[in-house]
Amino acid sequence: MRVVVACDSIGALTSAAAGTVLAAAWPDAQTAVVPMGESGQGFAAAMADQDNSGELLVVTVNPEPSAPAAGIPYQASSLPLGLALRRALSMAGHRPAAVVIDLAGARTHDGGAGLLAGLGADADGPLDAGVAGLGSVTTLDLTPARELLAGVELLGVCPPADVQQPLLGLRGITSLRGRAVGEDAERLLATDATLERFAGLCSMSGSPTSELSTGGLVTGAPETAVTGPGLGTAPGAGACGGTGLGILALGGRVLTGAAYAAERGGLADTARQADLVVTGCNSLDFASRGGGVLAEVAALAEQAIRPCIVIAGEVLVGSRELRAMGIESAYPVREPVLPSATGLLADGEEISAAELGATAARIARSWSW
Repeated sequence: MRVVVACDSIGALTSAAAGTVLAAAWPDAQTAVVPMGESGQGFAAAMADQDNSGELLVVTVNPEPSAPAAGIPYQASSLPLGLALRRALSMAGHRPAAVVIDLAGARTHDGGAGLLAGLGADADGPLDAGVAGLGSVTTLDLTPARELLAGVELLGVCPPADVQQPLLGLRGITSLRGRAVGEDAERLLATDATLERFAGLCSMSGSPTSELSTGGLVTGAPETAVTGPGLGTAPGAGACGGTGLGILALGGRVLTGAAYAAERGGLADTARQADLVVTGCNSLDFASRGGGVLAEVAALAEQAIRPCIVIAGEVLVGSRELRAMGIESAYPVREPVLPSATGLLADGEEISAAELGATAARIARSWSW
């Protein structure tokens, strides 16, 4: 029997550590563990566990604590992302084959202008003053930024809801954010027009022809590799306050963290060779549906026509919902106190490796052949 384990972090266990515990429940099977993550430290840890060669550089920046909770942050800039990447490159000691920027914490609305400025892009107006400062920008030179990243694959990872997010128009970031808080319509139109002009400058600034692969990503987490005219309307250009546009302008891709983890870990091929796909998460509930990692793994298992089971800290959804998610069965490490409760894990309790292993061992007896 062949079992592939690709789970999220569970409790204090990283994806790799939790996956190793789960795989041990099938001692007589051929097992493979693929570390997975969606964003933040969980994603960075998964990438570190996957990358044995040091060819991958992951950059994350925590969001500003003073950032507003809603509405359009007109003055906010993605400059910290660009500066963090520039600093990471200088400290790496070698040139990585790929750079992944975690965009999930970005609280901006500047079309990635600050990111580009931090990487050396030049313009005749401020690129680091948020969308409010882009109205005076009429020329843009991305050559220094592209030279800094020459020969390096650039990727921006974002939440699943952002991976297809357009930058402009009625479904663009300005319209969505502005209408949600009742922003003045005239200001929204002016802001959208500013982003449209900036996207046009990004498209015209000598965009190189992309040589990136366009295959291998799973359904529900598509990639974007677009250059040239039309960047402003490209799926993912509006990801994380438009920071996705900055990634695309440099010839990069925008995709989910789980999709990239699966791609880099070769999970699609491994799932096709497996008899059983096992994933896991902290909580499988109606709100999060287990998160992006679970959705990615379940989709890959479905494509491979392999059964997928979930071992979670708690399970709060029924069998009908599980089938709709492409999951055969889900098993909790702990039962919630009441059917309507949010579960034991919501109280800050952690799942231990011993608890997880004992649950997995019990379940493995029903999923062995």
